[in-house]
Amino acid sequence: MEYTFYDFLALLGSLALFLYGMKIMSEGLQKFAGDRLRSILTAMTSNRVTGVLTGVLITALIQSSSATTVMVVSFVNAGLLSLSQSIGVIMGANIGTTVTAWIISTLGFKVDISAFSLPLLAIGIPLLFSQKSSRKSIGEFIFGFAFLFMGLNLLKVNAPDLGQNPDMLAFVQNYTDMGFFSVLLFVLIGTVLTMIVQASAATMAITLIMCANGWISFELGAALVLGENIGTTITANLAAITANTQARRAAMAHLMFNLFGVFWVLVLFKPFLSVVDWIVSDFMNIDESGVAVSFKLSAFHSCFNVCNVLLLIWFVKLIEKTVCHFIPQKEQEEEYRLQFITGGMLSTAELSIIQARKEINLFAERIQRMFRMVRDLLHTDNENDFNKLFSRIEKYENISDSMEVEIANYLTRVSEGRLSSESKMQIREMLREVTEIESIGDSCYNLARTINRKRRGSTDFTEKQYEHIHQMFQLTDDALTQMILLVEDMHHTIDVNKSFNLETEINNYRNQLKNQNVADVNNKEYSYQMGVHYMDIIAECEKLGDYVVNVVEAHSDVKEKKG
Repeated sequence: MEYTFYDFLALLGSLALFLYGMKIMSEGLQKFAGDRLRSILTAMTSNRVTGVLTGVLITALIQSSSATTVMVVSFVNAGLLSLSQSIGVIMGANIGTTVTAWIISTLGFKVDISAFSLPLLAIGIPLLFSQKSSRKSIGEFIFGFAFLFMGLNLLKVNAPDLGQNPDMLAFVQNYTDMGFFSVLLFVLIGTVLTMIVQASAATMAITLIMCANGWISFELGAALVLGENIGTTITANLAAITANTQARRAAMAHLMFNLFGVFWVLVLFKPFLSVVDWIVSDFMNIDESGVAVSFKLSAFHSCFNVCNVLLLIWFVKLIEKTVCHFIPQKEQEEEYRLQFITGGMLSTAELSIIQARKEINLFAERIQRMFRMVRDLLHTDNENDFNKLFSRIEKYENISDSMEVEIANYLTRVSEGRLSSESKMQIREMLREVTEIESIGDSCYNLARTINRKRRGSTDFTEKQYEHIHQMFQLTDDALTQMILLVEDMHHTIDVNKSFNLETEINNYRNQLKNQNVADVNNKEYSYQMGVHYMDIIAECEKLGDYVVNVVEAHSDVKEKKG
C-alpha cells in the first residue's frame, strides 16, 4: 500500500482540524455555559460513583471513549469540571467503551458520529452570526464539536488504512511463540496501532480479524487489547496540547489510570485469562470457535476495565496528587478554582462562614495581583509580552466575576441555615465585601484597557505624567495592602483609620493632578488626547480607592457589631 507525502500532509491537516475544534469548543463552552452547565456537571459528578456512571453513559451513547475524554478535557479546560471530578468520568469512559466492543463482536456495527458533523455546521452557522452573545457562543460550541469529530474521522481516513488491509499485519505470526515476551510485544503493537488509527474500537476490529484468521491466539489478542487501552489515551493528550494545566493533568490521569491497569493485569495475566475463558465458555456457554474468540476478547475488555475502575476508584485523590506533581502549575497561568468552599457546606453554618471568610481573603489577594499586573503593563514595551499580559489581566477579570458569583451563592445557601442574628448580619456584610472586591477587579481591567488605548496612539506620556501615575499607583497599592490586612484580621488589631487617611490622600492627589492637567494641556506640554488617557488612569485609581474604602467599611461594620 503506497503512502505518499501528500497523505502525510493530509494527516497533519486532520490533526490541525481536530485541535482547532477542541479549542473553539472549549471557548464556546466557557462563554455560554457559565454556571448552568457547571451546576449540572457538578451534580452529575458529585461523588466518584456518579462521576463514573456519567462517563459510562456518555461513552455508551456516543460510542467513543476518545471523544468522551476529549470532551472531559475541554470541560476541565473551560473550568466546568475539577480535576478529581474528571478522573471519575474518565474511569467511566473506559467502561463505556467496552459497549462498542460488544457491538463489534455481535453486530459488526458502529455508529459514525462524524456523519452528523455537516448537519451540525448547518445548525451552527445562523447561531454564529447571531447578535445575541449567548447564541453566538452556542454556535461556536456546535462548530467546535463538529470540527472535533470531522478531525477525528479524517485522522482515521488519512492514516495508513490498517483496518481494510489486515494482511499488512500477517508478519506478526513470526513473533507469536516467544512466551511472555510475545505478550509484551503485542501490548506495544496494540498501543502503536491505536495511536495511528486514533480509535480503540477500530483497533479492536483489527484484533478480532487477526484472531478470526487464526494469526494469533486469544492470549495475544488480549495483549493487543491491553495495548489499545494505552494507545487510546493519545487522543486526550493531543487535545490537551493547546489546553491549560488542569486539562493536561486530566489527560495525564487518563494515561496513568490505563498504564497502571495494564501493569497489574500483566502481573496476573494467566489467572485473569482463565477467569474470562470460564465466563465465556462455561458461564455463557459459547463454544463455537469463531464466535467464542470474539466474545472472549469483548469479555476480557469489559472485565479488565470494570476491575481496574473498582480497584482505582478509591485512589482518585492519590492519582490527582501524582499528576499535579508531574505537571506543576505554571507561575503565569491562573486557573479558576475556589480553594476553601468547593466541598460544600460544613457541619455548622458558623464553620461555613469561616471557610467563606478564607475564600474572600484569597479573592482580595488575587485582585491585588491583578492591579500589580496593570502596573507592569504600563512599562511593557514588547508587543508580544504586552498582549500576553493584557490577556492575563482579561482572564483575571473573568475569574473575579466567577469568584464573586460562587462566593455569593455559597453565602446565600449558608444564610438559609439556622443562624444567630449576628451571623446573619456578618453574611450580609461579607456579601457587600465580595461585591466591592469584584468592582476593584473591574477598575483594574478598565485601567488596562486605557493603557491599551494609549499604546495604539503615536505619542507617549511625558516623564512628569509617568511620575504622577507612579505616585498614584503606589498610593492605590498601599490602600489595597491595607485593605487585605484588615480583611484577614480575625482579631481586629489593625487600625481602620489608616485606610481612610490613604483614601483622603488619593482624593486630594487626584484633585491636584486634575487642575494641573488643565494647565499643562493649555501650555501645550502634551496633547489633549494624552491628557484624556492620563486623567482616565488617575480618575480610575481614585474610583478604585473608593471601592477599597467600601470593603473596609463593610468589614469594620462587622467588627463594630460583633464588638
